[in-house]
Amino acid sequence: MDYRDKLILAPMVRMGTLPLRLLSLDYGADIVYGEEIIDWRMINTTRVENQILDTIDYVSETDGSVVFRTCSREKDRIVFQIGTADAKRALEVALKVEADVAAIDVNMGCPKDFSIKGGMGAALLRQPEKIQEILATLVQNVKIPVTCKIRILDSLEETLNLCKMIQNCGVSALAVHGRRKEERSHQNNHDDYIRAISKELKIPVIANGGSNDIKCYEDILSFKKRTNAAAIMIARAAQWNCSVFRRQGSLPLESVIKSYLKYVVDYDSLVGNAKYCIQSMLRDLQDSDVGKALLDCQTLESLCQIWSLDAYYRLKQEEFKCRLGKSGLYQPSRGIKLSEEPIYKRLKIVDGNEDSMKLAPVVFHRGEVKKAETLLPKSILYMWTQRKGLQQPLYQTKSIEKLFYSIVTVEGKIYGSSVGSKSKRYAEQAAAQVCIDALDLAPVKSGS
Repeated sequence: MDYRDKLILAPMVRMGTLPLRLLSLDYGADIVYGEEIIDWRMINTTRVENQILDTIDYVSETDGSVVFRTCSREKDRIVFQIGTADAKRALEVALKVEADVAAIDVNMGCPKDFSIKGGMGAALLRQPEKIQEILATLVQNVKIPVTCKIRILDSLEETLNLCKMIQNCGVSALAVHGRRKEERSHQNNHDDYIRAISKELKIPVIANGGSNDIKCYEDILSFKKRTNAAAIMIARAAQWNCSVFRRQGSLPLESVIKSYLKYVVDYDSLVGNAKYCIQSMLRDLQDSDVGKALLDCQTLESLCQIWSLDAYYRLKQEEFKCRLGKSGLYQPSRGIKLSEEPIYKRLKIVDGNEDSMKLAPVVFHRGEVKKAETLLPKSILYMWTQRKGLQQPLYQTKSIEKLFYSIVTVEGKIYGSSVGSKSKRYAEQAAAQVCIDALDLAPVKSGS
């Protein structure tokens, strides 16, 4: 991978998922970094070829969530960033993903507590021997380029010595955020440090930290001129409006959000993550009518309705159902492998009359309900049957191959999730959610 004269989307926690990466490429980014993923978390994943979404999913063996998702379109331009403090673990991750990404990057600049306390990120800046061990191990054993991203040290001399040591490890490029570990985004970026580093090193230097002064493409060119860097990496300016990469000029935010949402729907992203990203784009508009409507959204479809994309959402969902029916293998949003045998046959608790059944690949996550401040699906369903004077929901659950599958009977019709859960309670909540979705019941706020 050639890093010279490139525009790069920086690694950003929660923001750097597939939809924003693809949209940034649409707008002119040459290289995109995924969000930092901690080594042990990536080690405990299974690689899945998701036939529904045409993606490669690395799925957690613990909870079935998608830890990393990529696709063929970005294969030659996606950099996988590892959070690590251990050379062996870093290499295990790199070897695991190297066939699906263009390069490997080690995060040596994150100043957050979770990273520092784990000996990762900026904690590595004062551990040159560990830096050498990690980078040399990767460079010598993986077939794709290896880079790292750092922050500057207290003095220019210290920083230059660190950069030259990193260069000697054989990395293909070095990204430099022009702030010290304790400095934050409202403080000035030390462009002079990056300029000095660019002059001294033979490898490409990627300048980062200039978002305060970047509002459009011309500002990117000014940042590049000030730092004399080989490439420019953008984080917050792209987080606010990733059309900043457009050489023809930035687009209105509404247009950017609509394009982003289409990718969210195309790749069946989690509604919580999509809301977080759009809130970051809205910034001071979060108190507007649109911002308040966004906060109330509990589903991806309701999110799409705000920007008049609900018809697009329904069209894609039908497409997913058709693909699922043909393959019978994968749950779109999580990448979980399903049974090739019809689930009602495996459960052996219903007669298999498909006209009286509604099954959907739903996974219940308690954290998402807490964030939404709504009642649990079982509570919502129970309250609904009480108001209607109906018999209370009847749940039946089976354990199959160490996973629980649950169905719920309401008004003689059966609802259930075709995805197994490691918890019986969560399996029942998933079944209730399928019923709620089918009946189009509104979420109920906690304390209502």
